[in-house]
Amino acid sequence: MLKTLLGHFTRSNAVAIPDDLWSAARSALPCTADLTADEASRLRDLASRLLAEKEMSTAGDLELSAGMQVNIAVQACLPILNLGLEWYRGWSSIVVYPGEFLVPRSVADEDGVVHEYTEPISGEAWEGGPLLLSWEDAQRRTTDTGSAYSVVIHEFVHKIDLLDGAADGCPPLSRELHAGLEPRSWMNVLDDTFERFLSELELIESELPEGIDPDSADADRFYAHLPFDPYAAHDQAEFFAVTSEAFFVEPGALQRAFPEWYALLAAFFLQDPAARAKR
Repeated sequence: MLKTLLGHFTRSNAVAIPDDLWSAARSALPCTADLTADEASRLRDLASRLLAEKEMSTAGDLELSAGMQVNIAVQACLPILNLGLEWYRGWSSIVVYPGEFLVPRSVADEDGVVHEYTEPISGEAWEGGPLLLSWEDAQRRTTDTGSAYSVVIHEFVHKIDLLDGAADGCPPLSRELHAGLEPRSWMNVLDDTFERFLSELELIESELPEGIDPDSADADRFYAHLPFDPYAAHDQAEFFAVTSEAFFVEPGALQRAFPEWYALLAAFFLQDPAARAKR
């Protein structure tokens, strides 16, 4: 853990982040560039507390460095800048892999036959369990299609979504923080925006040249104009996580494409990154 790496051997509710590691993380994360001095100070405090509260370890032959831990913590805490660390309650472990890792899956077909396979992934959030990340992917800022990307924000937003026990794209709403928001209206906007995105994606795929597999690298350039990664079409939970990446990493594109959904995310996260970028 960072506490050990930095020589903090006593129990504490925060880990002091050295100035050089803080500056390096900020430099590597353009999505933090437009924060005010007060916002940056609160982000640093949240990252310090996250590092003290969560146990970070590695898998494979990856050596965990203090710089890696700070980088991940800063990305993780951006969504909760105005929400608070309690939104990451109920779990304690972050496991960092060198790159993509294999996770066993099983699925039953229409006849009830269970098929087992392994899937390469860059991150996963387990309900009540650890959060898994690929360090190689944690350093990326765009997908192969050029979309905004942050696997760290993506998986931590899944943890927020899971707080009410269901990964459905509708996070729990606080009476104190989210006055005026309610689950039914949230789901209405989510479902409408999700369906509009599916229609746009279907149109692109219908116009792909013959012989190009929609899932191949050859198709990437045809998706390049989308405001976020096509993986958002998987289901509402992934739509919430993927668009949250775009909200923080490339907010202008998301706001132009789906202003009502952008406004809903701004009301939930209590932030307006598009306006922040114009200051």
